[in-house]
Amino acid sequence: MSSSYVIASVTVTNPEQFEEYKKWSTHAMQVHGAEVCIRGGKVEVLEGDWNPGLTVLLKFPSFEAARAFYDTPEYQKAKAARDGAAVIRMVCIEGV
Repeated sequence: MSSSYVIASVTVTNPEQFEEYKKWSTHAMQVHGAEVCIRGGKVEVLEGDWNPGLTVLLKFPSFEAARAFYDTPEYQKAKAARDGAAVIRMVCIEGV
């Protein structure tokens, strides 16, 4: 079984409200065993014009665990807190 990842590119539109999302999403990550590999930090574009904004990379033990994280009650609470505070592009990707 290979690890899998949730990758998110975040554009924050309401920083104050986004803090509430961060609180609840952190809780969800802890409850569901996500290994936080990246959560923000410096970005330097090496090719193309992609600017991913704030980037988050979470590692899970399986694709099923990574995918299931999104639907948990804990993460749904975080999503509700985020409504109107950010635009997020998020994918679940199976690792090697």
